[in-house]
Amino acid sequence: MPGLTIVLSAPDPERLRGALVLASAQAAIGAPARLFLQLDAVRLLAAPLVGPQDAEHRAAGLPTLAQLWADALDLGVALTACQSGLALAGRALDTLDPRIEGGGPLDILARLADDDRLVMA
Repeated sequence: MPGLTIVLSAPDPERLRGALVLASAQAAIGAPARLFLQLDAVRLLAAPLVGPQDAEHRAAGLPTLAQLWADALDLGVALTACQSGLALAGRALDTLDPRIEGGGPLDILARLADDDRLVMA
């Protein structure tokens, strides 16, 4: 099955929510899934991870943004933080969950197989 790579380039928690749901679904069916937080999107990694719609989602029996993040990691979604974005946010990779790797656009593009899907969120 083709892999799925989602690139999130803005620090929008609700776009992250959608990207996490899609990447987790891909991983749940046993297919490769990667989420690349590019540039300013890395700012979303600042704790606590809270979405503006979390209360509404929780009331509907849906997971919060932090729960979706944890689930994605547990499902094996490959998460990459942009090295330039880390510098912009004043963050160091070694302060993040060890399952998050650093990288850049070249790394992401070099890992795409011919039949993979690349989505900008």
